[in-house]
Amino acid sequence: MQALLSPGSLVTIAGAVLTVIGSIAYATDIPNLSLPTIFYGIPILLGGLALKSSELPPPQRLTPAAQYKALRELPESEPLRKLLADVDRWRYGQKAHLESSLEVLKLWDEDAPPQLISVEELDCDGRYGLRLRFRCEGVPLERWQARADRLGRFFGPGLQADIQPERRDSFSLALVPAAAAS
Repeated sequence: MQALLSPGSLVTIAGAVLTVIGSIAYATDIPNLSLPTIFYGIPILLGGLALKSSELPPPQRLTPAAQYKALRELPESEPLRKLLADVDRWRYGQKAHLESSLEVLKLWDEDAPPQLISVEELDCDGRYGLRLRFRCEGVPLERWQARADRLGRFFGPGLQADIQPERRDSFSLALVPAAAAS
């Protein structure tokens, strides 16, 4: 259902509908309807197909949006709130979520970039945290672990990064408040 409601899908569907209506109007000799719908429908359809070919869906959200709303709205949660809003939307023309951030952190591989799989919100003793699950791809886990200190500071003041391997090719990155980390 999520893929059907992507902006690229909606534009493609709108273009296809206009093109079909214009084609039917042309076949039934209704020039007032056929001319504008075909002239607008075909470019909109092609634009939608171009969007679909370059779209990157948001990662799976493991916690309901309303579950930690009170924690998320705290002033000290602003960096993580912005990070969540950034990864929780459709992307176009990018290879992976957080592309520019990972490039700055030197955790980027042009041929096989790390892929964000899921996002989970955390309650860290009354403070807000996030757990991001990545598939390693071309960046080894050891490089992530070597930059764990910098990861926490990069995403916000007072954050600590905790990297835990999950399977051979994936790991979780928990961004938690430093005082609440154990």
